[in-house]
Amino acid sequence: MLIGKPPDIPSSEITLRAEYDRYMNRRRFLRTAASTAVAALGVERLAEVVSPRITAHAGTKLQTVKSPLTTTGEQLTSFEDITHYNNFYEFGVEKDQPAKNAGGLPTRPWTVRIDGKVKQPKTFDIDTLLKLRPLEDRVYRHRCVEAWSMVIPWVGYSLSEFINQCDPLPSAKYVQFLSYYDRHVEKWTGESTISWPYSEGLRMDEAMNPLTLLTFGLYGEVLPNQDGAPVRIVVPWKYGFKSAKSIVAVRFLDKQPPTTWNDQGPSEYGFYSNVNPSVDHPRWSQKTERRIGQPFYAQRRTTLMFNGYGDQVASMYNGMDLRRNF
Repeated sequence: MLIGKPPDIPSSEITLRAEYDRYMNRRRFLRTAASTAVAALGVERLAEVVSPRITAHAGTKLQTVKSPLTTTGEQLTSFEDITHYNNFYEFGVEKDQPAKNAGGLPTRPWTVRIDGKVKQPKTFDIDTLLKLRPLEDRVYRHRCVEAWSMVIPWVGYSLSEFINQCDPLPSAKYVQFLSYYDRHVEKWTGESTISWPYSEGLRMDEAMNPLTLLTFGLYGEVLPNQDGAPVRIVVPWKYGFKSAKSIVAVRFLDKQPPTTWNDQGPSEYGFYSNVNPSVDHPRWSQKTERRIGQPFYAQRRTTLMFNGYGDQVASMYNGMDLRRNF
């Protein structure tokens, strides 16, 4: 199944790859500086000179293969923007706070618990998940309900491959994802009225769609903490909040699960949350979006139905009123 190529982007709108290269050079410099500091100060003082992000496997390369399930023809959003403009409310409500605050997220050891309507509950550790299937490079458009967007080179494999390993029963109609929560680590959760841990859910056919990605990295490296390390899902035709981060539990259910933002504001955040430019958020229009990282004059663009993935996913919603089931 191939993704249709979107309209060509004018060269004037293309962000130079040099921006990413400069960032990577800076990261290499920091790692070199950290190594020098270790030699000078000794291993005992390593924690004093190396940030939590560096000690948490940041920069680790992943072995990947190319995937036909990718979006082509659009300029990638820079690594800098993807990792410093985030929604991750457990680590702060402002866009720059997750990058500052998520360094303490303990990504090793990490396990994902499977229960609910399955033949037998089980637990997977993160290294087993990484080796379950070949990791693929997939470039997806990412559309936030706040009307901004990015183009991100994710790394992972279809969630369906993982679900098949979970042995769900025929009675399982939905999949629920629960995110990591520890109030001692995520001290910023007190700034919101959200009931933790974060919960998201998909209908089973949505979860089994080949586009739905169990995600371990971006730009060929392991996920930074602020982007949902060490494992998250990505559902490219839905608004970004449907793609649960830092997953610790997956539950197979026979009824629609409660989900965080739908519980928080049911008139604003529907369970399905498909990108639909004809259904406005009560406080702003969804007809256009702002592409992060583009020059100001080129940021605003028309929002695509299903975020441009209609050929692959629209049939799942035949007969549904997508204004009511938003």
